[in-house]
Amino acid sequence: MAKERQFTRSEIEQNDEKDTMLIILHDKVYNVRNFLNEHPGGEEVLLDHKGKDSSEDFDDVGHSNDAMELMKKYQVGVLVESERTNQPPKKGWVAGYNLKETEDMKGTGIFFYLLIGGVALAMTIIFYSF
Repeated sequence: MAKERQFTRSEIEQNDEKDTMLIILHDKVYNVRNFLNEHPGGEEVLLDHKGKDSSEDFDDVGHSNDAMELMKKYQVGVLVESERTNQPPKKGWVAGYNLKETEDMKGTGIFFYLLIGGVALAMTIIFYSF
């Protein structure tokens, strides 16, 4: 098995090669240059993160399982051991929503959907009554 290419944070920040646009996500290095036009959030989002560790922003926005799988094809290496944060991705986050049910949330699912449905019904009644 081939050894993964290792990068320093400084190499990534200073990289100005024409065909590369490097970002860091959870100690892994990705070249997203060929993904700029395909990124659902627009290429500006990726351009703003060029040369940076974007792990927190990536987790905060949330990404689908398909997006997580797609990322694998753009990975070009890892950070050198001494510069890794070893912070795992936030678990249970997809598309910006926390999918982990805490003790405080148990049983609130049906209430949430009833509340949303009630608000939608009320808005419909108000809209059509004017």
